[in-house]
Amino acid sequence: MTGKRLAAGGLNYAGIGLTEHGRAPEGYHCLESREHLGEGLALYRRVAHGILTWELQRRSGLRVRTESDVVIPGARVVSGFGVGPFRINAPCEVVWVRRLVPGDGPQSAGFGYGTLPGHPERGEEAFEVEIGADGRVFLKITAFSRHANWFYQAGGLLARAAQRHITSRYVGGARQLAAGES
Repeated sequence: MTGKRLAAGGLNYAGIGLTEHGRAPEGYHCLESREHLGEGLALYRRVAHGILTWELQRRSGLRVRTESDVVIPGARVVSGFGVGPFRINAPCEVVWVRRLVPGDGPQSAGFGYGTLPGHPERGEEAFEVEIGADGRVFLKITAFSRHANWFYQAGGLLARAAQRHITSRYVGGARQLAAGES
């Protein structure tokens, strides 16, 4: 990456990289979702490609601006939702990536990114697709977070509902990828 960074500042939470191992630091709200998408290596590869090219975020209804067309460690992304003055931007930085590997055995591919200053939360979220020895394919989303400031803390229940809603949108986007929908 060269030139001006898409978002300023550094990662702003404890436990950087912990979503790679499914853990959360103490004091953070944790969300875990695991959804069956179907069967087969081709389906697994379609979803993995969509995750590793930001397509999952786009299909979830987010506006995505990024420094890299593919997910790489250190890449910054600003996803946004809402309209006009009611748009919330969520700057993040990729902290780990797991790529597709050759072969047809059990494996997973995906990435985790963490929050940067300006994000309404502090924490990390990971998106992985897994294929088991039986060929069954699952989407796994792991997140840990807490509110970034008093304003978002005051709307805590609404913020948690929004997180559940966007997670359901990610699942819908993964189902589109799994089905091969354009």
